[in-house]
Amino acid sequence: MSSKESILAAIQKNKPDLLPLPEHPEFPVEGDLVERYKSSIKSNGGEALEVSDPAEIRDYLELHFHDSQMILSLSEVVKGNYDIALAEDPHDLEHVELAILEGEWGVAENAAIWLPEESLKHRALPFIAQHLIVLLKKDRLLGNMHEVYQSINVSDSGYGVFIAGPSKTADIEQSLVIGAHGPRSMTVFLLD
Repeated sequence: MSSKESILAAIQKNKPDLLPLPEHPEFPVEGDLVERYKSSIKSNGGEALEVSDPAEIRDYLELHFHDSQMILSLSEVVKGNYDIALAEDPHDLEHVELAILEGEWGVAENAAIWLPEESLKHRALPFIAQHLIVLLKKDRLLGNMHEVYQSINVSDSGYGVFIAGPSKTADIEQSLVIGAHGPRSMTVFLLD
């Protein structure tokens, strides 16, 4: 028997018995998920607004964004002025001022929103737009990431992303810059 075989045999002989995996711990989030989400996104540099009617979203757009700007909407609730079908290549999205997306799940503890690939059309969209609006139904809010990962199957789509606010970066002098390498603002509309 070679030294390699004797080492492997000794390891196999002293191998411990298999133990069952530990139970998955639960970390329930107490309190009002909507208020917790609004607080979390505010600390991330974003904003969350509760709306009961899509007209409120259209009023917000009319107040904050001009028709002459490129607005791309992937939502049936609010229309944009640019058709995603015209963007064959992600580079075609470089002039998108505002992207309006629909989130699948929201996380109250950290304000993250799960966006699967099929909701994006182009992976670059939430990162290349100057401003980001995400529509999320209140009943799709969960307390924490553990709950979200139990609700999604990450192997279903080839890509998905959690977004929790506008782009941010800071240097060693502690100067925070928002919008340095992604959206300058993120607004989440929480729908009934």
